[in-house]
Amino acid sequence: DGGTASQIINNFISKKADLICAIATPIAQAAYGGAKKDNVPVIYTAVTDPVAAALANEDGTPVGEVTGTSDKLPVEKQLEMIRKILPDAKKIGILYSTSEVNSEYKAAAPDYGFEIVEGAVTSTADIPLAADSILEKVDCLNNLTDNTVVSSLPMILDKASKKNIPVFGSEVEQVKIGCLASMGLDYVDLGIQTGKMAAKVLKGEKKASEMNFEVIEEAAFYGNSKVAGNLGITLPQELTDSAAAIFDEITQ
Repeated sequence: DGGTASQIINNFISKKADLICAIATPIAQAAYGGAKKDNVPVIYTAVTDPVAAALANEDGTPVGEVTGTSDKLPVEKQLEMIRKILPDAKKIGILYSTSEVNSEYKAAAPDYGFEIVEGAVTSTADIPLAADSILEKVDCLNNLTDNTVVSSLPMILDKASKKNIPVFGSEVEQVKIGCLASMGLDYVDLGIQTGKMAAKVLKGEKKASEMNFEVIEEAAFYGNSKVAGNLGITLPQELTDSAAAIFDEITQ
């Protein structure tokens, strides 16, 4: 909620915060908007597209005392992975929140023989109906790092499982709880990378405005053999041989 976000940021500023760390696009935008008049630096993380979110210029340089890390997914690697696991699939469903700046899947999908079917939601209340609708039209779902949708991921996984439709994740924790696989990132690693940037600002080594935003160094393959077995799918050996982790259970 934008109003709540502004209240939180104003509270931080009134308490003379030396730095604000903002997680995900909406709060990062609110933090920079509220903090720039007091010149309080903002370090963000898990912002998919800092340029589209107006937090960075086209060349990656900050628009002010704001920088951080992007959780932008390796779209082509993810699509290539899905094609290897589901060689006959044609349609990929994506649920996304209208308040979040998100991916380039639609542009890249045709290169891998896929059509993207989108389902837009404005709140978690919209997700059950949107999930039911999209599951009638697709061969699989691809879950993004969208906060609104991720909060309802267990429900989406349950609905997809009942229709025997695979759901691909975007990071390791999603694979642990029931997504089939991901060519994604580890948010702990992203957090460490973000923390190092914040430390430079707090130590006075650099200003936020002097550091371009960063992306995670390398995406890795994560798979869930339990989910694969439930779906009657065999994960290709070329993916499992190079996997960062293969999970053999579904955690809650």
